[in-house]
Parts: sequence; C-alpha cells; structure tokens
Amino acid sequence: MIDLKDYEFWFITGSQHLYGEEILNMVKEHSEKITKGIADAVSIPVKFVNMPVLTNAGSIINLCNEANKSKKCAGLIFWMHTFSPARMWISGLKLLKKPILHLHTQFNQEIPWENIDMEYMNLNQSAHGGREFGHIVSRMGINRKVLVGYWQEQNLLNKLIIWLRASCAYQDSHGLKIARFGDNMRDVAVTEGDKVEAQIRFGYSVNGYGLGDLVKYTDQITDNEINSLLLQYEEEYQLSPELQKNGERRSSLIEAAKIELGLKHFLEEGGFKGFTTTFENLHGLSQLPGLAVQRLMEAGYGFGAEGDWKTAALVRAMKVMSSGLNGGTSFMEDYTYHLKGKNKMVLGAHMLEVCPSIAAQKPSLEIHPLSIGGKADPVRLVFNAKTGKALNASIVDMGNRFRMIVNEVDVVEPPLELKKLPVARAVWIPKPDLPTAASAWILAGGAHHTGFSQALDSEYLEDFADMLGIEYLLINDKTTLEEFKKELRWNDVFYYLRKQT
Repeated sequence: MIDLKDYEFWFITGSQHLYGEEILNMVKEHSEKITKGIADAVSIPVKFVNMPVLTNAGSIINLCNEANKSKKCAGLIFWMHTFSPARMWISGLKLLKKPILHLHTQFNQEIPWENIDMEYMNLNQSAHGGREFGHIVSRMGINRKVLVGYWQEQNLLNKLIIWLRASCAYQDSHGLKIARFGDNMRDVAVTEGDKVEAQIRFGYSVNGYGLGDLVKYTDQITDNEINSLLLQYEEEYQLSPELQKNGERRSSLIEAAKIELGLKHFLEEGGFKGFTTTFENLHGLSQLPGLAVQRLMEAGYGFGAEGDWKTAALVRAMKVMSSGLNGGTSFMEDYTYHLKGKNKMVLGAHMLEVCPSIAAQKPSLEIHPLSIGGKADPVRLVFNAKTGKALNASIVDMGNRFRMIVNEVDVVEPPLELKKLPVARAVWIPKPDLPTAASAWILAGGAHHTGFSQALDSEYLEDFADMLGIEYLLINDKTTLEEFKKELRWNDVFYYLRKQT
C-alpha cells in the first residue's frame, strides 16, 4: 500500500550569470554529480531529479510553480554552489508549498592548499552563497531543514534520509482521506478537535460514516473471499484450537474475516488511507473489529480507536515515514503502570487494536470476551512487542494551535508471562523515567492514544512537525520538569504573539 518510489525530490542549484558560461557549465556538472551521488548513496527508493541551474527570478518562479503542481514532487533540496543574490529567490519562495531542505555543502571536500587561486575561489563559494540564501529564507519565516557538511558524509546522508521520509509523509497527508465510523467515544475531550483547521494545516480530510455504510460491504462478501482469507490466517498465525477448522468458535473467525474484507473494500473503493471506529457504535456488526484493524494497520492504514481521527492520521504518517525500515508502527495507549522499583514501567495496549508489525514472535490468533461494547466475543491477535528503542507520539488540539508531543522509550520484556491478558501489548520504560515523562506529558496535555514506533526516532517527527508548522515538544533522557515547564510557558507566549501579528 505504501510505495516510496512514487515520490520525487528536486535538487535545485543556485548561481548567477556574473561568473560567465564556463563557470556555469562547471556548476551544472557539479550539481549533476552531487544529485547522482546522493541518489546512489541513500537507502530510500525515491527518485532524485536534477533541475537546471537557477540564475534569475523568472526561472525560480517557474520552477516553484511546477513543484507545487507536481503530485510526485515531495520536496526540494537547495544548494548554493556560488553566490546567488537572495532577492531573486523571494517571489518563488513566496509561492512554494512543498518542504525544503537547505544543503550547505560544497563540491570538493578539501581546500587545495598549495594550488588554490582566485579561479577556485570564484567557483567554490558555497560558504558564503549559502548564507545569502539562508538569510532570505529566515527573513521570510519559512520552515526548512539545514544540513551542513560534505555531501558524501554518512552522518549528513542519514539526516537527509530522515527528512526525505518525513517529506513523503507530508506529501501523503495532503489529500489523505480518513473514514470515521460513528463519532468519538462519548464525552471524551482529547479525541475531538477542529477538523476544518486540521485540513488547512495538515491537508487531510475527515468524514463520518454510519455503521450501515460499512455493513453493506460486509454483507456482499463471498464465501470464496472468506475462505481465501482464512487460509492466510492459518499460514501467518498460530490459531487457538477453538478457531481452527471444525473448532467450536470457527464461526467467529469467519465473521471476523467478513468484517475485515468488507472494511478493506470500503476503504479501497473510497480511497481512504486511515479510519476510526468506536465500541459505542457497533450497530449491524456482530463483534468489534479487532483482527481487521490489526491487519489493515499492518498493511499501511492509519487507525485511531474511539473516533480518534488525529491519531489515525498520525499513525498513517508514521507508517509512510517508516516504510521499508526495520521495526513496526502501531496505534497504542498507555494502559496501566508498574510503579515498583527504580525502573517504573508502562504496560501499553488497547482493547484489541495493536498492529502486528511490532510483534516479537508469531502472533497467536485467539478469541476472548470483551467486557465493553455489548457484542459477541471478538477475535484478535495476541503477542508481545519487540524489545528495544521506541517512541510514542501524540498530536492534540490546544484550541489556538496543534501540538505534537513525543516521548522516547525503551521497550522491555514483561517481568512475568502475561497468561491472563489476551491482548497485544508492549512494556516500556519512558525516558528519562516514568514520573518525569508522565508529568511532562500531562502538563503538555498529551493524549492517552499515541502513534508508537520502533522504526523511527524523534528526528523524523521533529522534521514532520516543522513542515506542518506545528508546535513540537520532546520528552527524552535530557528532560527535566523545570526546563519543560519553561518551554511550555515560552511556547504559549510565542503562539499568542504570533496570533496577534
């Protein structure tokens, strides 16, 4: 479902005619070599397109307009090879709607100390050409990422890859459609928000549908489709005895397959890439969609429980960013705490909906009662998450702005086997520790639902937040409550003043 090959990144080189055609030809040659070098070096299957060297305002305006119109262009990388007077960039940059990265590098890694002359100096002027470009972008208040260093250095390329993946998620979010089955869980505040402002800021749209709309699709599923999907279940999971062929609860698995197929057809036909459900609105369905949600998330769909469309969109964005990387991404919730000892822990789970992309072992396909929802026992995948570094992220509507909160965590093995807990789960130690992390999260107004990822680190989310122009707060091993409170106060002042201008 997610194919990063669909995205292009345009490499833009700035110069001017002051230096003559011979120098401009060399600039063009260097630009082409850097573009190809980066394309060959980065481990992400996007396309890099080297654009003509830009030397005047007219060509810059034309290029920015073309970038805006291109559905494939996910971002622009700017490099000032020589000195490129910044006033000629103003009109084009005012029009540009795509993410930008300023690559402050130069073609040669070393200064030829014994042979350097003025001809070399005139050609290799990135050191001050990049400052001219940087000045105008800062004066215009345009968000961008700045990378400084030699273009072949692995550390620089790693940071470039993070930005590329975040840009793909940004492009994906524009035009993204989220189906909301039913409303949000009644009287819950954090899953609500301004859907119109979200569409303006993030580019995605959220529309509500009754369960009857979905039931029409589930009623049309054929026996052949169901049987084919049952075979997939048997190949991919360890089925509990009652769900196996001729098992006493096999009919429940058939019903779960029917729901999955109907939901998938609905989403595909409508062009949706994310969806929400709520256990308070299940009219027409025999069981809460558990297995269906888990498998569709693994296929790349964003999901939010209880009508949480913001988290559904965030999970989708994190799925795009992490496509092809090791580690999974899932909808998640801080469910209960272990408050004993030095390393206090969180047990993360949900009723049913945790993505098997984070599973440490082959998931077990089981059926158990669910004490809420008033429906038949739902089928679900049960597993523990892989251990290792991970993060939780939340986007909340603060009334005058959207805020992203990210907490870095370490996933650990449960101290004991969870024999009586038939849900997918993850156990983690938040950074810097649970009391500090939970206090900071609560002070920031973070949601109980999150996007959880073992494939991404916080820099991906920071780049994504910068592209969206939203507030970003990080809770990690360096966080102290004293400084975090100050950051919250400073941010309140900043956004208040920005609203007044």
